[in-house]
Amino acid sequence: MNMRATPAALMPAIHPVSLRVDTYLINLDRAPLRRFRMERLLVDIGLAFERVPAVDGAALGLPHPDFDEAAYLSRHGRRPNPFEIGCFLSHVECARRFLSGDAEFALILEDDLDFDDDLAEVLEAALQHQKRWDILRLSTVNTGKKHRVEPLTASRSLAIALTREKGSGAYLINRKAAGWIAGAMLPMRLPYDLAFDLEFDEGLSACFVDPLPVSQRADPCSQIQAGLSAYRLGRRRPWSVLPYRTAAELRRFARRFRRLAAWRMSGRERSVRLSD
Repeated sequence: MNMRATPAALMPAIHPVSLRVDTYLINLDRAPLRRFRMERLLVDIGLAFERVPAVDGAALGLPHPDFDEAAYLSRHGRRPNPFEIGCFLSHVECARRFLSGDAEFALILEDDLDFDDDLAEVLEAALQHQKRWDILRLSTVNTGKKHRVEPLTASRSLAIALTREKGSGAYLINRKAAGWIAGAMLPMRLPYDLAFDLEFDEGLSACFVDPLPVSQRADPCSQIQAGLSAYRLGRRRPWSVLPYRTAAELRRFARRFRRLAAWRMSGRERSVRLSD
């Protein structure tokens, strides 16, 4: 189902946010039940969307021009997982489609999500704060603390995470972030959600919505998670992995903390001016 090609008589009421945001739903051709469920959720909240057929890792062969196996091994310390590669390339394809059009923003969705009722309202509010973020993350599979910095709606705020956050189920991006995803992130050197969490290395700004309006459900049928032990190297993992991860964590904390401190300082200064 591509809602942009649906006859007008069958179209649901489209939320105004769809005029500025192109929504892409990543879904494997052989996962029709996931597709139908997500289509229903999107129709219910009035978001026009385009289904993007996911790159099927089962059909990928190695070596692949968009996968750097040596860098992946030295940074991630695992054997290549074709389903992770398929996931990565699927997100890159969404960024490319977005860049080929004229929309200001893109909403990228995987197909194992649940939405809160106010998701469209949150997206609309986020666009009013567009100068604050290049990437706005709407879901995570981690439980790390989110440091609130600015209200979005009556119940949700923009927030910054100082530690690593995995999962890439739902997020908003602008065209600058899309250029990074479709450009400098290639060839793949880390799983998508880990590479995506290093936006600060490219001078990009990422925020979370807190509390999260989208939950990324653990799926026991996920092919990326299934059989992960087969890709782990254990004690044979390259020595380079630990220093690489340590350096990334230190950079992440330092750069996001600096941004968090500056944001809060500017907020206090605004409060002082308003009280004078």
